[in-house]
Amino acid sequence: MSSGNDQQSEALSKPTFSEEQASALAESVFGLKVSKVQPLPSYDDQNFHVYVSKTKNGPTDYVLKISNTEASKNPDRIEVQNHIIMFLKAAGFPTSSVCRTKGDNTASLVSIDSGSEIKSYLVRLLTYLPGRPIAEIPMSPQLLYEIGKLAAKLDKTLQKFHHPKLSSLHRKNFIWNLKNVPLLEKYLYVLGQNRNREIVEHVIHLFKEEVMPKLSHFRECINHGDLNDHNILIESSKSASGNAEYQVSGILDFDDMSYGYYVFELAITIMYMMIESKTPIQVGGHVLAGFESITPLTAVEKGALFLLVCSRFCQSLVMAAYSCQLYPENKDYFMVTAKTGWKHLQQMFDMGQKAVEEIWFETAKSYESGISM
Repeated sequence: MSSGNDQQSEALSKPTFSEEQASALAESVFGLKVSKVQPLPSYDDQNFHVYVSKTKNGPTDYVLKISNTEASKNPDRIEVQNHIIMFLKAAGFPTSSVCRTKGDNTASLVSIDSGSEIKSYLVRLLTYLPGRPIAEIPMSPQLLYEIGKLAAKLDKTLQKFHHPKLSSLHRKNFIWNLKNVPLLEKYLYVLGQNRNREIVEHVIHLFKEEVMPKLSHFRECINHGDLNDHNILIESSKSASGNAEYQVSGILDFDDMSYGYYVFELAITIMYMMIESKTPIQVGGHVLAGFESITPLTAVEKGALFLLVCSRFCQSLVMAAYSCQLYPENKDYFMVTAKTGWKHLQQMFDMGQKAVEEIWFETAKSYESGISM
């Protein structure tokens, strides 16, 4: 999603490469014989689906990722992201393969003369993953359970990851790290004066009062940070009974990785799995059960979960409204969460922590007895 600290500069930093320029980059930097290029949606970078002429061995579909100028100033972090993608693939996760440049690097810095100044962008190439975003299918309790399990396994596996530049994932003022919810205050003006803003202000207040003093009690890990319903791909197969069964076929977008906590990853995942659900409040219990099958929460982490899910709603909804002002041409993409997100946040707020937790915790408990609700 977002790339860094200085949001105001991002209006100037988003890449604006044409399809022809993207095709030329894929050929000159990575040595591909490109047959077609199509733009893909992206928050503040640029992504292209690159098709190549059929080869005997290699893939025929790739994703060309062009980082914005702010993110491109931190090549160490992008190098770490690339190595994490490779590490997870080797560990059996359905991530892309990272392609090498002609100079045998995982990324390349390209400079473009825009007339008034020269801008530099980091470019990388990943293999294109098959499948549909889980946003496009009705999610069963079992699939929600599997997504929760996946989130916990991913963070737990990354405890074994080592890299000399790993400290680049300590992103102090990164707006998408849940630790930085209070930073939303400077963007609240985009909401105007209404109930939505009142709820966000109240959540920020509760975050400062009730979550921040507990941060030192949470267990730290590296977070993917954006396991949303468009970043998890699934493929279907027929079960023995003839019904469709879904398996995760891809995990996308590692750009928001940072040091956080296990409970952050869970809260982020629950929030995004709620977006398209017809019964959003029930979602959390199934995701929680899957997560705890790998990494059980402590009492302190469990007590913060409700507020953390509300906080992620606030991050997503406020920054979407802000981004719409910066890039009105991408409004449809930014406002995907807002279509249902405000309604879900208000419902959680109206029900209150105790009532929502009761549903989540009872649902998760039912898995222990083998009777999922």
